[in-house]
Amino acid sequence: MVKKKGTILIIEDETALRKALANKLSKEGFIILEGLDGEDGLAKAIESKPDLILLDIVMPKKDGMTVLEELRKDSWGKNAQVMFLTNLSDPHKEEEAKKFNVEHFLVKTDWSLEDLLKRIQTILK
Repeated sequence: MVKKKGTILIIEDETALRKALANKLSKEGFIILEGLDGEDGLAKAIESKPDLILLDIVMPKKDGMTVLEELRKDSWGKNAQVMFLTNLSDPHKEEEAKKFNVEHFLVKTDWSLEDLLKRIQTILK
């Protein structure tokens, strides 16, 4: 039996990517929760208090920056670990994310699932 390593909430509106991430990370022993869009993801984050949130920026209902801003207003959420996943290589968004204590910002085309797994393992040590 695989020892559980922590809980990760994936907030990503692209179903194929969300499912691929969930599959890979669950096989590695993480408990996986999924948010289908920003609104759904924010509610699940506050309710379940995961160890790490993988957060897309461009999503329907609420974008990732809005989710992050609202998350940081919550007593638990102000210190939640968040990693941004985005299609956009935007230094302005990276700087904006850092204002909300997000140090992990990955452009989707620049990493593999193995790269992401290594980053997650480092964050959750």
